[in-house]
Amino acid sequence: MSIQQIDIFAPAKLNLHLRVLAPRADGFHGIESIFQSISLSDKLRVSLTDVQGSCDFACRGMELPPDNTVTRAVRYFREATGFTAGVRVDLEKRIPSGAGLGGGSSDAASVLIALDSLAGTGLSQASLAEIGSRVGSDVPFFIYGGAAVVTGRGELISPIRSRTDLFGVLIWPGVHSSTPEGYRLVDEWSSAGRAELSSVPPLSELPSRYAGSPASWGFLNSFTAPLEERYPVIREARELLLSAGAAVADMSGSGSSVYGLFNDARVARDAWTTASCRFEKSFQFLLLASGRMQ
Repeated sequence: MSIQQIDIFAPAKLNLHLRVLAPRADGFHGIESIFQSISLSDKLRVSLTDVQGSCDFACRGMELPPDNTVTRAVRYFREATGFTAGVRVDLEKRIPSGAGLGGGSSDAASVLIALDSLAGTGLSQASLAEIGSRVGSDVPFFIYGGAAVVTGRGELISPIRSRTDLFGVLIWPGVHSSTPEGYRLVDEWSSAGRAELSSVPPLSELPSRYAGSPASWGFLNSFTAPLEERYPVIREARELLLSAGAAVADMSGSGSSVYGLFNDARVARDAWTTASCRFEKSFQFLLLASGRMQ
């Protein structure tokens, strides 16, 4: 009997390093980044139905428009494979929106992985990533998961061995930061000569830095300084985690979530307790060695 339904997790990601480069000729900014899957995740149920060509979508925990990353993933999968069976996707949102955690991109990747299994198409990760790139720049990473050095506009992925020896606390400070706003602020920051790049590790050193002590990573996020100036609560969250013992703390993506990584599980738990008293959306998490939680 063929499989008719799959439950799958869609893990969030962190940008442990995110250097934004100058705008390219195509209007996109290039990036140099380390992406890291974490255990905070959305949950999806992808089912086949008898209504050919249909796509029914329901989301619990967040209001999403009819045209979203999930429905686009279904549409592009159909175009790439000729798959025509009806599809229903039930999504339980746990990852905050507008937080720099890639929740929508991860949802799309999870749908593509589930559909490949349900349809029996047997596509390679590279083929699924190619379909996912039509949905968004970050989607290909979530096909692979784990940890990776990511370049281009987010579509060039070089997997690296993931750390699993650190403990995390994540704070979403309630700021809805859009990606276009973030890039605009970074461009203004750079135009004013305020970017500090002298100590940024070169791209070639990112894997070896990541494998070493977090205290000596020297990573940055180009969005952090301009976003903290506009939204001081982001700085407050980051400084709270550092004062609670985080080896490193920074913003993820274009914001506004802030993460701290700890060498000791007990210290991380205490930091989460402290953060929870100040910020309603605070989470403990682990780093994932692979993209999908089982």
